[in-house]
Amino acid sequence: MKSRLKNILWKWRGIAIAAPTISLLVISLRLIGGLEALELAMLDQFFRWRSPEPEDRRIVIIGIDEADIRQYQWPIDDALLTELLDKVRQQKPRAIGLDLSRDKTDNSGYPQLENLFKTTPNLIGIYKTPDLVASNFSVSDIKPPPALAKVDQIGAVNLPLDTDGRVRRGLLSLTLPDGKVGLSFGLQLALLYLDGEKIVPFEQALNPPKLQTNDGGYNRIDAGGHQFIINYRRSLQGFQTVRMADVLEGKIAPDLLRDRIVMIGVTAVSMRDWFFTPLDGGLGSTRILTSGVEVHAQVVSHILSSTLDGRVTIQSWEEPWEWLWIFGWSLVGSTLIWQWRNINIQNRKIQLLIWRSLSILVLAAGLFASCLIALTYGWWLPFVPAAIAFFGGGVIVTSYLAITAAQIRTYFSRYLTDAVVKSLLETPEGLKLGGDRRKVTILMCDLRGFSTISEKMPPEKVVEILNVFLGTMTEAIATYQGTIDEFIGDAILVLFGAPIYREDDAARAVASAIAMQLAMRSVNEKLAQMQLPEIAMGIGINTGEVVAGNIGSQSRAKYAVVGNHVNLTARIESYTVGGQILISETTYAEIQEIVKTNGSMEVEPKGVSHPISIYDICGIGGTYNLELPSLSDSLQILPTPIPITYRILEEKHLGSEIFAGELRQLSPYGAEILSDHAVPVLSNLKLHLQVYDQTQQLEIEGEIYAKVLKHQQPDQHLPEQVTSEALILDKKLPISNISQPRSPYTKTIYVHFTTVPTHLKAWLKLVIC
Repeated sequence: MKSRLKNILWKWRGIAIAAPTISLLVISLRLIGGLEALELAMLDQFFRWRSPEPEDRRIVIIGIDEADIRQYQWPIDDALLTELLDKVRQQKPRAIGLDLSRDKTDNSGYPQLENLFKTTPNLIGIYKTPDLVASNFSVSDIKPPPALAKVDQIGAVNLPLDTDGRVRRGLLSLTLPDGKVGLSFGLQLALLYLDGEKIVPFEQALNPPKLQTNDGGYNRIDAGGHQFIINYRRSLQGFQTVRMADVLEGKIAPDLLRDRIVMIGVTAVSMRDWFFTPLDGGLGSTRILTSGVEVHAQVVSHILSSTLDGRVTIQSWEEPWEWLWIFGWSLVGSTLIWQWRNINIQNRKIQLLIWRSLSILVLAAGLFASCLIALTYGWWLPFVPAAIAFFGGGVIVTSYLAITAAQIRTYFSRYLTDAVVKSLLETPEGLKLGGDRRKVTILMCDLRGFSTISEKMPPEKVVEILNVFLGTMTEAIATYQGTIDEFIGDAILVLFGAPIYREDDAARAVASAIAMQLAMRSVNEKLAQMQLPEIAMGIGINTGEVVAGNIGSQSRAKYAVVGNHVNLTARIESYTVGGQILISETTYAEIQEIVKTNGSMEVEPKGVSHPISIYDICGIGGTYNLELPSLSDSLQILPTPIPITYRILEEKHLGSEIFAGELRQLSPYGAEILSDHAVPVLSNLKLHLQVYDQTQQLEIEGEIYAKVLKHQQPDQHLPEQVTSEALILDKKLPISNISQPRSPYTKTIYVHFTTVPTHLKAWLKLVIC
């Protein structure tokens, strides 16, 4: 079960990382109030984008506009106000709300006004006083009309303001400094209207849940009193409004105010009784400010519509449900991007991009629509946190994929050089199948006798040897900007000139080969520390025209080179012995001015129609200035020749004919053999050695595999000695002119040991000491 759970977690790791991370971040921002402004702004926008509603015909506003102020002066005279109220009262409205300050009693018209106050039981006056809502504290509080205060026909016009100055919350009641509870202006008017109703079908709406400090998008607001979120009625015409002058002059219909709530207040901009509401400003709005009397009309309409019509009130989820909502959208966003990562429409990248973009837009639109529809049904859902979680989840997954891609590129570079990776990933043609003809220099190296070593060792030890070898060689190749095309067991195929062509490809290939051979000393030192056997490497280099590019199918491909020159390089490499570098004629032609050789030989590789010359490299000059060192180890003349027999290996088969000879000079790495049989250069031999070592009082017997490097005919004019040409074997066998006694054998063969048994290695070291 644990393993299965681990596999599932790995399969969905991007989502497992992104969704919880962005959810915790968004929820934390929400808890500290970092998203409050955005959430409130989006709530306003949802109010403005909701479908228009019919105007509430139960409310009529008598507005005192600029023309009324110019006509009747300000403040409105008490006698004129008495006349206005009397005309309103004559039409028998259910409630009259006077949103004007009338606390002064020292003017001539007040007695008549006071008498009207006392004889109008459905008239509500206003006051404003400090309450427990900090935003409502004011130096200039509004005192209530004394006559109306005595009969408790007053209501508070306090309006809680949010941090951005907008009015989104209304009050049903508030706690006053003296500890008493006062009803709001809007509630008083609504109650008077409801008194005229025979049945109130949704009476519970009069006592909605009190708004808490962290409800909805709010964060630690002052929630004193009984607050609620005003469900603003978005009506194209607003509330029915008439001018004060039209009422005084009898220009309104005789039953316009009958059985309605009449609210009298200032609508003139100069009086500054204006507020910002969710309906003001922003997209979809045609208004800038809302008068105070209209804000109170919205409160009254909210109460009446919810109690009589069942119109929804604005509610919000408890925090755990909101957190789950946020987490859900983070899952949606991260899952969308995570699932899209593996979808591929071959050769239709534009269509894939369009589908991906459309899927994101559709889901984002779904989030927007769900929040808008939910608000229509009275639920304030967290849109901004959900949107951040949705897009943030996608961004985190995208970032994770980008980091993973960078890691993959790093891992990819283990198998291909940075040049190939860059060509594949950063060019338009990089991933297309096919290739182009180009001249490249191909380097192939292989360990000599490694198959024999690996057969006698556990696979783990073989892998350790290969890791040390390949790791060191990779660094040497990278230094000279070679492209490792492939690891083939213990062999490496390296390209110079693909995917990036340079003028000095051949020179860099040879320099890299010399650096690789020089690095073999450190390889063998590491292997010795690990108590692993020594290894030797041969390198073949060839230059020619090949096809380079992506080879395979749409589902699986690799960057490679194809052509007969690849095969020829492998053939040239097969002629090498450990520590040797052989290059073709074409490569030599490119660098002959700076390369140093031990000489050349003609070979006829399989698959080639005519013999070719190959060159044994010992150094390169120019800017590279590299040379294989000549070590002190050299062929030692044996006091007594050691008789041997040998057989020639033809391809993979051992020849049946046995030849005799003797060892005249010897080192741990090679020997000079005298024989009567002319053995072709580069032939592989199996030497059988049997000798009695008098020093150890032990008979030494064993078989050594060797490759023929060179042979020569002894000079008949020098009967007392045989002179050999200078030759370096494995870069450790400098052979100088050595005089030897005449031998009965007529041919001299120089061989390099390719496989030496362990017991014979120890004996060889003792012999030449």
